[in-house]
Amino acid sequence: MVNPELLTPYTVTLAGLQRQLPRVEIAPGVVIAILNILGDTELSEAVAAELVKKLPPTAEVLITPEAKAIPLCYAMSVKSGLPYVILRKSRKPYMTGAISAEVTSITTGQPQTLWLDGKDIEVVSGKNGIVVDDVVSTGSTLKGATKVLQQAHCRVIGNVAIMTEGDNPEWNKVISLGNLPVWIDKGENVKKT
Repeated sequence: MVNPELLTPYTVTLAGLQRQLPRVEIAPGVVIAILNILGDTELSEAVAAELVKKLPPTAEVLITPEAKAIPLCYAMSVKSGLPYVILRKSRKPYMTGAISAEVTSITTGQPQTLWLDGKDIEVVSGKNGIVVDDVVSTGSTLKGATKVLQQAHCRVIGNVAIMTEGDNPEWNKVISLGNLPVWIDKGENVKKT
């Protein structure tokens, strides 16, 4: 069993707003803080305004995987004037000419497929795209999104997230507002990465 102190809320301040994030053991001895912006309009709007300021000037379209980052991407679209599209996690009957790529998300631990509807291919094709996510943990969603967008002839020129997670040096390339640690409890020794 993980040290109970590791399961107390973790405090973050984002865009001047403080939130208490629940910490959850996602594997034996591995604890992460969960940032969930769904239903938190105040936080979604505030972080979107901050992230839009950091967008490269050559950005032409925003792309997000469903579902937790949709409010962020929508708010960024409104504030930047850039169009956005959503990569769906299942193929819907109304999709025609859809393309896809497989990813494995840390939150589900299962392989998933990201789908780009055929109608959205023309929105991203030939454009400079920014992939928007709430938290980047393993990078698999970003890689999957990039695969789908490359099939659609979209140039992914950047990745944006509210926060990154863990100590991956690749996260220096992600435009974000901060980093969440990962706690690893090995009995008497707790390591924060």
